[in-house]
Amino acid sequence: MADRYATERALAFRIVAADNPWETWGTLRPMPSHRICFVASDAQLARAARDRLAAKYGEVPLDQAAVVVALGGDGFMLQTLHAVEGREVPVYGMNRGTVGFLMNAFREGDLRERIDRAEHFIINPLRMRAAPVAGGLEEALAINEVSLLRMGPQAAKLRVSVDGRVRIEELVCDGALVATPAGSTAYNYSAHGPVLPIGAEVLALTAIAPFRPRRWRGALIPKDARVRFDVVDPEKRPVRADADSRPVQAVAWVEVASEPAVRHHLLFDPGHGLDERLIREQFA
Repeated sequence: MADRYATERALAFRIVAADNPWETWGTLRPMPSHRICFVASDAQLARAARDRLAAKYGEVPLDQAAVVVALGGDGFMLQTLHAVEGREVPVYGMNRGTVGFLMNAFREGDLRERIDRAEHFIINPLRMRAAPVAGGLEEALAINEVSLLRMGPQAAKLRVSVDGRVRIEELVCDGALVATPAGSTAYNYSAHGPVLPIGAEVLALTAIAPFRPRRWRGALIPKDARVRFDVVDPEKRPVRADADSRPVQAVAWVEVASEPAVRHHLLFDPGHGLDERLIREQFA
C-alpha cells in the first residue's frame, strides 16, 4: 500500500513542467489516504487547534505524510517549508497567527475536502552565500527574501553587481534586499519594493532607506540572475545578512541567486491562491 501511494505522489509531481517551477498544478488531488501531519507554532491558539484537528482526522509522522497542515502565521509557514525541504510534500496552512498571507482561513470542518480541492503552487527559494569578515563561508535558503542590514549607527555602503557587472558602485543605505515573487509583499513591500505576480520570472532588488543614489528606486532582475553585494568599509560600517530572518553577522560580501533545484509545494483554497492574493494586495 505504501509503495502505491509513493508511486501516485511521484506521478503527480511529474505533471508539473520541469522548465516552469511556478506553474499551477490545477486541480490535481492529493493522496486518497490523506495521511496528514499536523504541525503548530508555539502560540496556544495554534497548539489547541492542532490537538483538536489531530484527534478529529488522525495524524501520521512527517516522514509518512502525504500532506502537512501547518497552523500558525506566515513566520511559522516559512519555518514549516524549510523543515520539509527536499521531501516534495505539499503544505496546507491555516491561519492561527496575525497576517496569514501564506495561510488559508481557519476552519475545523471539511478539511479533507478542502485539501482535495486545493490549488497547488510550486515556488523556488533563494540561495544566499555569505562571507563573514572573520572568515569562512555560510549558505542558507530564503523563501521570502535575502536582506542586508546595517549593524551600527552609520549607513551601510554597498557595491551592487548583477551577473558579474557592477551596477552601483556605492549604494548608501540602511540596507538592501532581493525578494522572490512569493516574498514581494513582505519586507520588500514595506521597503516600497514592487509586488510581483507569482508567475513572474523576475526578482525584486530593493534598497532600504537609500540615501545615495538619491533617486534609485530599485530594480527588477531576471530570475536566473546572480546578485552580489560587497560591503564597502565593513570594519567601520558593519552589515549583517538575513535569509528569511536567519542572520549572518558582519559580512564582507553576499551573493544571492534563485535555487531551481529546491521546490516548495503550497496548497491554497480555490480562488485564494498566491496569484489572487498578490493582485488583491495591490488594490487594498
